[in-house]
Amino acid sequence: MEVESEKPGSDGKVWNFCRMPFWQTSHNPSSSSTTTTSSSTSYMHNVHQQSQSVHSIDRSIPQSSATVSSVAKSLLPTRRRLRLDPPNKLYFPYEPGKQVRSAITIKNTCKSHVAFKFQTTAPKSCYMRPPGGILSPGESIIATVFKFVEPPENNEKPTDQKSKVKFKIMSLKVQGEMDYVPELFEEQRDQVAVEQILRVVFLDPDRNSPAMDKLKRQLAEAEAALEARKKPPEETGPRVAGEGLVIDEWKERRERYLAKQQVEGVVVDSV
Repeated sequence: MEVESEKPGSDGKVWNFCRMPFWQTSHNPSSSSTTTTSSSTSYMHNVHQQSQSVHSIDRSIPQSSATVSSVAKSLLPTRRRLRLDPPNKLYFPYEPGKQVRSAITIKNTCKSHVAFKFQTTAPKSCYMRPPGGILSPGESIIATVFKFVEPPENNEKPTDQKSKVKFKIMSLKVQGEMDYVPELFEEQRDQVAVEQILRVVFLDPDRNSPAMDKLKRQLAEAEAALEARKKPPEETGPRVAGEGLVIDEWKERRERYLAKQQVEGVVVDSV
């Protein structure tokens, strides 16, 4: 095999590669011991710093966990105190230029008394009956909502008509039976919960639909309940005692009075 002597540059490159610094370094015990001592010192210093950082992390764990728990609680959905029907919408018949009505059933699903309150973004054109109240456990009520329908613009159809008006129902737990006053929600503002934001949906009154039929039924029930509340309490009728014996207290008192008058008249005549 021939040796390529005509390429001295390549031999130079090989020798330059071999002449690395570690081939020419001499052994110096003092420098190596100094280096070892400094490296061990720096190692111990790093270990001390790492231990301090670990202790600081351990001390910060309870605070971070408390912060995480508070954030998690704030993100959890609020437990509902009221059941609404419809749950998130208010249906109105679309009659431009008229005042229309909607109805919603509100039921207390808690084991304690709950106060509820309506709010709306359009108080000048909308109002509720009743605007608020207190429900005992398991009690329900049908509230009626009144709204004035603005005339459409650009001859929009009922299906295209949209409303920006929204309603909000809030709830508050109260201690037992009491008279409802709106100031309850201001005094206990921290305990107030937003039950639902209700969106307005218009229905065509000339078209039969399940939502329209349900709205008519709820409005009829609300009117019947209102009339029942307006009527005075009925007087108790005759009491039945024994086996079908009817006792009329007023009649019995009248008979005793007449008998007493007759006795007194007889005594006067005899005298």
